[in-house]
Parts: sequence; C-alpha cells; structure tokens
Amino acid sequence: MKKSGTTQRKTPDAKAEAALAEALLNLRDADEMRRFLRDICTPKEIADLADRWWVARLLDEGKHSYREIHELTGVSVTTIGRVARFLQQENFQGYRLVIDRMRSGS
Repeated sequence: MKKSGTTQRKTPDAKAEAALAEALLNLRDADEMRRFLRDICTPKEIADLADRWWVARLLDEGKHSYREIHELTGVSVTTIGRVARFLQQENFQGYRLVIDRMRSGS
C-alpha cells in the first residue's frame, strides 16, 4: 500500500530509454537539439545537464581541483565527484566517448 503524501518515482524501462535515445539520434544539429531539450526538460534540468558537461570538460583538462571547479561552476563537490567517477571509472563511458570524439573532430 502506498503511503499518503508520498510519490513513487518509476524508473524508465529499457524500451522507454531506447525510444529516447532513438529520438535524440534523429536530431540533425545543435539548434534542433536545443529545441528538443527545451521541450523535454525544465530549465533547471537543462542547466544541470549543462553544468555536468562543463564539469566533465574541466575534469578532463586536469588543471583544476574539485574545489576550484566548484568555485568556477557553482556545482557541488559531491556532483563533481560523481561526474569524475563516471568520467574515469564507470562502464558507460558516455562522457569519455563524447569528449574524445569532439577532441578528434569525428
């Protein structure tokens, strides 16, 4: 039984996640991506995504401590640590894939 006043958050199933990935692959350029993001995300969600991407790039540069990145971006040290973990250790390697691809121009 569901407790009064609480909301259970359902995580997307594999089909829903695949459908979103497929939708993203249909976007042709940065303008189309921005338009789609503005429709599908709240302004805060877009800001959070942009901040994490900024943090990933700063971490990849290797020139700043977590504290310096926090001072530059305003992102919490906890989030910076999470981005660092996904950039360096987790199996998904999405940050790494995009950073490397953008660096090589392919």
